[in-house]
Amino acid sequence: MKNALKDGFADRLQTSRDARQALLAKFQPKPTVTDPRIADRVAERAAALARVRQDRVEARAARKQAAADAIEAANAAVQAAEAAALDLKRGERKERKALTKAEAKAKRDARYAARKARR
Repeated sequence: MKNALKDGFADRLQTSRDARQALLAKFQPKPTVTDPRIADRVAERAAALARVRQDRVEARAARKQAAADAIEAANAAVQAAEAAALDLKRGERKERKALTKAEAKAKRDARYAARKARR
């Protein structure tokens, strides 16, 4: 019994061609569907990037400020040590001068007493 729907050679060729086109259609790129929230996500990413950059700038500024403060404190400590050493040196010089002055006065007094004793 013959199939009245698809009997001929041309029908088989057409069926084969349709099957091949269906296989090729699977590999064709499909049209992309754009998410309507993509603009929101782009804005969120840009905001997050801006926040990260701002945080990094603030951290860098804080590190620089801490380094400057440390240098300033070290300089202040050195200056304080130098001032203390200078004060100590001045104090020693004043002490030496006072002793020398006292010795000179004692020598003068001794000469004066010796002169008085001779008379």
